[in-house]
Amino acid sequence: MVKRRLTRQSPISVIYMSSHMTSVLVKEPIYHQLTNHLRQLIASPEYPIGSQFLTERQICKRFGVSRATANKVLSGLVSEGLLDFRKGVGTFVRIRTLDYNLQVLVSFTEGAHAAGKQPSTQVLRFDKVMAQDVLDEVPEVLQADPESVLYYIERLRFADNLPVIYERRHVVEKYCPGLTESDLEGSLYSVWSARHGLVIEGADERVQAVNLRGAEALALKVRNGTAGLRVGSVGYITGHRPLWYESTLYRGDAYEFRNRLGGVQPASHARGMFLHPGESGSIGTGFSDTPGAQ
Repeated sequence: MVKRRLTRQSPISVIYMSSHMTSVLVKEPIYHQLTNHLRQLIASPEYPIGSQFLTERQICKRFGVSRATANKVLSGLVSEGLLDFRKGVGTFVRIRTLDYNLQVLVSFTEGAHAAGKQPSTQVLRFDKVMAQDVLDEVPEVLQADPESVLYYIERLRFADNLPVIYERRHVVEKYCPGLTESDLEGSLYSVWSARHGLVIEGADERVQAVNLRGAEALALKVRNGTAGLRVGSVGYITGHRPLWYESTLYRGDAYEFRNRLGGVQPASHARGMFLHPGESGSIGTGFSDTPGAQ
């Protein structure tokens, strides 16, 4: 490894990006030089997502800076969301988060592309089931007769080969007959719109904090008990006819949920509910009428 040094002796400092890249002359304070250089290291193949990053001591030795400067730069990169500090363990390269829009429905495929990531899908299960054989509230919420056919879908969604979503979904078969497993490898919204002529009206949605455990944690490649989010939704097509019922897990370190709020208004009846620890709310109760991303 080539040792790089940021010099204070001149307002012009030399940074060697790597042993095979051209050096760059920079007129700026050492703190900014180091910050920019470490950002590039974080984005390089040298430090893949989830890997342990340089320590303060290693930064001091590699770049010839003080411990205070190294600490300040690392703290800034943690604040930017590029690094994740784990007490007693070290600093790790953090997942670049995806935005979850709480106001409109956005397909996972489009959202990943917009974030500069490559989306992919692994289909875990794809079955046809009778509504009468489905437990819980699913048939009632989907307004499905006992003899109605439903698709049952389980998918893992990846961003740059990292699993970020574990999706479980029931879909009313009569609205989209002939759905195939290959259709599930991309955006269902696109298939429903282009092939079946369906117009997605919106969705009722519930977001709940959970701990990812067991097979779900294993599939999402996180430690058992890692924080995540469960998004439950019922999606509707024209005429407010329910098309899908969904319960999807999101990695807590992979998504940021964003919303724009209006001005201050008088209090009204709450749309949400209080839950006891470990309790799950009912998706079909109209918990929220704000469509979300998938």
